[in-house]
Amino acid sequence: MAITAQMVKELRDRTGVAMMACKKALEEANGDMDEAIAVLRKRGAAKAADKADRSTSEGAIAISGRSMVKLLCETDFVGKNEKFVQLASDLAAKAESEGVEAAKAHFEDVKTDKIQEIGENIVLDEIVQIDGGDTVSGYVHSNGKIGVLVSLEGGSEDHAKDVAMHAAAMDPLVATPDDVSDDLIAKEMEIAKAQLIEEGKPANIIDNILAGKAKKFCAERALTSQSFVKDPSQTVQEYLGDAQLIAFVRVAI
Repeated sequence: MAITAQMVKELRDRTGVAMMACKKALEEANGDMDEAIAVLRKRGAAKAADKADRSTSEGAIAISGRSMVKLLCETDFVGKNEKFVQLASDLAAKAESEGVEAAKAHFEDVKTDKIQEIGENIVLDEIVQIDGGDTVSGYVHSNGKIGVLVSLEGGSEDHAKDVAMHAAAMDPLVATPDDVSDDLIAKEMEIAKAQLIEEGKPANIIDNILAGKAKKFCAERALTSQSFVKDPSQTVQEYLGDAQLIAFVRVAI
């Protein structure tokens, strides 16, 4: 009996098992859906499907070049497991060398086996890549749960890594003060204005106070204008000197 893509999809939807394993099971069962499920159960693959609905709030982040992977699991214990961390690293390397879609496909191919091997649900939550710049570096926090990629025009990899470490610690909202959205500024200033009125500030000075607050609000939330964590006497941009921040991406679990 010919095995159609629709049959494979139906079996995958019912079991959560990888597409290739579903196709092989259907071929072995000559297209009989119930028999194919039995084949998967005998192989233990269906056990992995039983774990597919479990919550995944822990995990690990891995970086390779311009690529970063966020891989989730159920417990902190597994999040630090050598095999789990290696899987995250392998996926990041695959994304870097062959592209995001190749990494996703590889995960689907190995997911069932890895769930069985590790014993918890595993979810490939996110793959991000950073563009632009001629200098790129990244940083993963020691807990494995915060990762940052930074691209610069000019500067060194040490500069990029230091800025990535800063972003991991300070969680900036945007790259530069000009990147803070007008809507966000307006909302914050609406709150600030109400507070100033409540404090009894004279109406004729409120606008000047709000202008200063808006400038400070943007500076505190922009990476380049934040005080550099390794030397608070200068901003991140002052630390970079002539180098320019092109982009940054921060991922957290």
